[in-house]
Amino acid sequence: MRVIEHEKFENIHWIEFDEKKKKLATVNLSPGNKVYDEKLVEFRGTEYRLWDPYRSKLAAAILRGIKDVPIKEEFKILYLGAASGTTASHIADIIGAGGMVYCIEISSRPLRDLLTVCEQRKNMSPILADATEVESYHALVEQADLIYQDVAHPEQTNIALENSKTYLKDDGKLLVAMKARSIDVTKEPREIFRGEMEKLEEELEILDSKLLDPYAKDHAMLLLQK
Repeated sequence: MRVIEHEKFENIHWIEFDEKKKKLATVNLSPGNKVYDEKLVEFRGTEYRLWDPYRSKLAAAILRGIKDVPIKEEFKILYLGAASGTTASHIADIIGAGGMVYCIEISSRPLRDLLTVCEQRKNMSPILADATEVESYHALVEQADLIYQDVAHPEQTNIALENSKTYLKDDGKLLVAMKARSIDVTKEPREIFRGEMEKLEEELEILDSKLLDPYAKDHAMLLLQK
């Protein structure tokens, strides 16, 4: 087994096993602790967490070849729809102890699991709030270097636009995990994605887009900037 730094993205790694299979991983910011029953691997005194693309749309986007993952050490991240913290915890690994992930989650059940994760990672802040009510968490978050959105809501596009207006730095970027079936169950996903991208392009620049099949059916990841 060996560990290889990702060829493009900061603090993301490949774990190459003896059978030559490569899997994504991040350095575990909370050694010994798992978040979603992921495999922990130790190599030369450092513990890594394997990053499952079937459980994380960001990992899926990386494997699908997205051109950039604009997450750096000490970044401030606004995460809309953090759920129980699967992807947010890997982002927390990437930004390190000097950064912060503000985890917005509307449902109390996944928030209970998220609270446990945030106790283990002090650079994650759990916030029970509705991402459609943008001003409701204004006093709790900083201006963000990146907004990451994974919200299953018919108004996903408007949520991304309103939060970017309020919280995104002038040079900031967005990663939006778009779920077609939450927007319209009657249309083809590609048609839905095209329509939503046209709305986004009225105010933001789309840098890249990737379908997330087979890891996440009827999903796409959009990379945007102000």
